[in-house]
Amino acid sequence: MDTKLTAPETRKAKVMLWTDVSYHDMEEIDKRRSIPDLESVLCSVFGVDLPEPKRGVLLELYVHTVLFCRGRRFKKEQTSALLSIIKSIHEANVETPVNNIEYCFKYCKELLLCHSVRRPPFSINLFSSEEVNCILEYIHKSYVRHYKLYKYIFTPQAKLDLSLTYSGIPDQDEPTNHESSSPDAGNVMEKEAKAVPKTDGSPQTQGTSDVEPEGSTFGSKSELKALIEKEVREQMMFMSGQLDQQMKEITDQHNRALESPQLHNKAKQ
Repeated sequence: MDTKLTAPETRKAKVMLWTDVSYHDMEEIDKRRSIPDLESVLCSVFGVDLPEPKRGVLLELYVHTVLFCRGRRFKKEQTSALLSIIKSIHEANVETPVNNIEYCFKYCKELLLCHSVRRPPFSINLFSSEEVNCILEYIHKSYVRHYKLYKYIFTPQAKLDLSLTYSGIPDQDEPTNHESSSPDAGNVMEKEAKAVPKTDGSPQTQGTSDVEPEGSTFGSKSELKALIEKEVREQMMFMSGQLDQQMKEITDQHNRALESPQLHNKAKQ
C-alpha cells in the first residue's frame, strides 16, 4: 500500500486538565495497584485499540507515567493533566515518519508552561517550577531519549523509490541505422560493397571500411548506468551520515538543556 508523506499538523499548546482522564477515571486508576490492573483500566480510559506491539508499548508509557506521578505524590488533577500531555506529545511524534524531534520537544515545553503559570484562560499554575523541571527530565528520559523507537513502531516506514531515466539513449530493441526491415536489404548492401574496386594493400573494401560495428555508438550504456547509480549511492550515504550527525547534535543539545533548564526562569515570569 502506498502511503504519501504529509506535513505534520501544527499544534497549539492548551490547558489539558480533565481532557482525557476524568475525575472518576482517576479514582479508578488510584484503586489499581498491580501493573496488569493499571494496564486494563488505562486501556479502557484511553480507548487503546491497537495490535501488538503497539498496544503494549503505549500502555507501558501510560503506566510508567502513573507510577511517576505516584512517586512524586501528585494530585488527581496533576496526574490527569500529565497523562494528557504525554498522549499529546506522542501523537505529535507519530503523526509523521519525518524527523520532528525539535518540534515535539518545543511543543512539550509549551504544554508544561500552560500548566505552570497562572494566566487564565490560557494557562494555570497546576505544577510548581520544581515539579515542571522534574516532569521535563522524566519526559526526556522516558520518551525523548527513545524517540526513534516510538517513531519506528508507530509510523509507516518511508522508503525512497528512485528510478533513473536516460534521455537521448534509445532502447536496445530499437533498430539502428545499420538495420533494415526489408528482407533484401542484406543482398543490396553486399552488392554495393562488391561494386567498389579494391586498391592495392587495402585489406577491406571502401564500402565496408566506414561502417561501425552495430551497437558501438551506445556500447557504453551499461557502464553509464553503473556510474550514475554508484554516484547516487554515494550521495545517499553522505546524506544519511549528515542526518545521523544532526540527530546526535540535537540529542546533545537537549541533554545540555536539561542540565541548565531555562524553563524554570520562564515559569517565574
